[in-house]
This record gives sequence, C-alpha cells and structure tokens, in this order.
Amino acid sequence: MPLLKRERSVLAVIDVQENFLNKLTLHEREPLVARIAWIMQVAAALDIPIVATAEDVSPTLNMLPQLKDLLPPGQTVFNKMVFSLYGQDDIRKAVEALDKSDVVLVGQETDVCIAQSAIDLCDAGYQVWVADDATASPGPHHEAGLQRMRNAGVIISGLKGIYYEWLRDVPATIAIKQVIESVPVDLTL
Repeated sequence: MPLLKRERSVLAVIDVQENFLNKLTLHEREPLVARIAWIMQVAAALDIPIVATAEDVSPTLNMLPQLKDLLPPGQTVFNKMVFSLYGQDDIRKAVEALDKSDVVLVGQETDVCIAQSAIDLCDAGYQVWVADDATASPGPHHEAGLQRMRNAGVIISGLKGIYYEWLRDVPATIAIKQVIESVPVDLTL
C-alpha cells in the first residue's frame, strides 16, 4: 500500500457522542476525545476535509460539542442512521464529492460503525486507514474490530504514523507545530 498523502485525504470523524463514550471506562474517555480533537486540528491546519457523523441525532444526542466546535463554520454533522457511513446516500455523496482516494477514520465504535464504514469504503475502491488509538469500543470489541478490518485490507495505524505521513518532512513538521502547539499527553511524537 502506498503512503498516505494529505492532498488525497479526508478525515471521517464517526459517532463521537456521549452514549457511546459512556460505554468506555472512565480513564479511556478523555484521552480518546483529546486524540480525536488533536487530529481534527491537524487536518484543518493541513486543509484536509473532515466528514463528521453522529448516530440518530436528537436534541439530546449529537456529536460532542468540543469536537463539533472544531469543524469549519457551517459544516454539517451528518445524522447517520445506518452503521456504515458509506451506506447512507447523503454521506456517500458528500464523500464522493470531495474526490479524494484516502480516508482516515476515527471515532466510535470500532467493531460496528468504524468497521462497517471502513470495509464499505475499501469495497468502493478507497484506501482506508483506521487510527487504532483514536477509535474505541468497550472491552475486547475494539481489538476484534481492528482484526476484522485488518483482514479486510484496511490499514491500521496509530495517529503518530498518520500525522507523519501527512507531513512528510521536517519543514512541514516545524510549521504545523507553530500552529498546533499542544499534543495529547499520551501521544508521543
């Protein structure tokens, strides 16, 4: 598989919402959200488009506000009513309209919405990366989801690898560090 290139990339932030976060242990929640927020900031700084979803949106159920606030002004959070984002017409058309070949997935839940989205995107001809440290499911379901995707041809990587593939060189790394000063405490670059 070729290296991930930022000019061909889109970041998909899938279903990071309270009802799914509440399934995780307390010590997993905050670091997961911090890592997703950080990679959203990196994507925005590199002009990588972001597609965001929340499952079954209602007045009390939506994307976490602190992540929603990181989206470009006026950007829609898609109300995802199917498990695979590529299985819903409006989201699929939005992804296709971006005309990108590489999709990076972060969010919840690894074994359901992330896995189904990743496998559908692969089947549609996209190169798909899943950040294993920016996706989550409770208990053993995270690892089971990662293994299922790995077996289906999805590239499993950490945020560090994705970050450096997007940057590619020292000057770009220095430039991005001037824009995004803080890194999640549990992420070593």
